[in-house]
Amino acid sequence: MGRILTAALLAALLAGPAGAACFVEYKAKRDGPLRLHYGIIRLDDGACANPAPEIAARIGRDGWELLTVMRRLDRDEAEQRRGDAGAYFLRY
Repeated sequence: MGRILTAALLAALLAGPAGAACFVEYKAKRDGPLRLHYGIIRLDDGACANPAPEIAARIGRDGWELLTVMRRLDRDEAEQRRGDAGAYFLRY
């Protein structure tokens, strides 16, 4: 019983406070040849106010260049756009 309670408490702590994250739509490109993608990314609360630097850093590791940050989404809106983002839904 103690181990289960400890595991549950640890999971709650790692999850953080409710609403401590946001979802953001963005568009990106990669040259040579030109490729574009639309994605949805989950950011920690600290990056939500100014998401561009965090998004650019994450997608940049795979050679993508951030074109635009579109808008912030709530969880339901992000889920509704899952199909539009395809492989780039929460990839980064």
